[in-house]
Amino acid sequence: MPPAEHAPHYLAFEHVCKTFDRPVLDDVSFHLDVGRTLAIIGRSGVGKSVTLAHIMGFLRPDSGRIVVSYRDITGLSEADMREIRRKVTMVFQNGALFDSLTVGENILFSLELREDYDAKNKEDVVDGLLSMVDLLEYRDAYPGDLSTGYKRAVAIARALAAQPECILYDEPTTMVDPIMGDLLSNLMLRLKLQLNLTSVVVTHDLDLMRKVADDVVFLADGSVAYFGDLAGLERCRHPQVQEFLAMDRVEFDYQR
Repeated sequence: MPPAEHAPHYLAFEHVCKTFDRPVLDDVSFHLDVGRTLAIIGRSGVGKSVTLAHIMGFLRPDSGRIVVSYRDITGLSEADMREIRRKVTMVFQNGALFDSLTVGENILFSLELREDYDAKNKEDVVDGLLSMVDLLEYRDAYPGDLSTGYKRAVAIARALAAQPECILYDEPTTMVDPIMGDLLSNLMLRLKLQLNLTSVVVTHDLDLMRKVADDVVFLADGSVAYFGDLAGLERCRHPQVQEFLAMDRVEFDYQR
């Protein structure tokens, strides 16, 4: 439960607007509660990744209010945002791993500032996290030796090392084969159920959305065309939502 003096939702956008050379987010509102997973979907270029950047405080809205970890972050200083980023971490598309470090060293790097662990504890945590994502055998491999999907799994393990409250995933199954996509989506679902992680997933992958999401935001031209639970998405009559779902059904029939 949130502290009484704080916002009612763990994460919320309230009438958020952002313009670059054109409006990218236009009066965007949605919210997310603890332990739930929100999928942000829509065509390319509708503001999905920009939304993630606002949650992390890498971008600031032109207007509106953003709440993360029950705090209004809209006007927070960079020092205060660093405190928020200890609670909310992001898994980037490319994994953002250090190529010169082994898989184990990449995860160990994120533990270096943890004063509550000694050296032995840290090594045990690395092994435990790699076991959790089924990659312990790759502990001494380098990122360059791994497939795109395995790099993302390592990036998830590294994100978990910070013991976050919330994880943001940016297109976690894009550019991977269906088998690896299934492995990553199963991993995300397992982490959600075992650790009660709150998460936000930007994706084009509707199979992933259906597997892990509780709530969905559909962005169309920077505006919210649908926000609600997964079941309600199929009933949404917005033309872009219907077109998006229809294209997914066509792809499914073609693959069969």
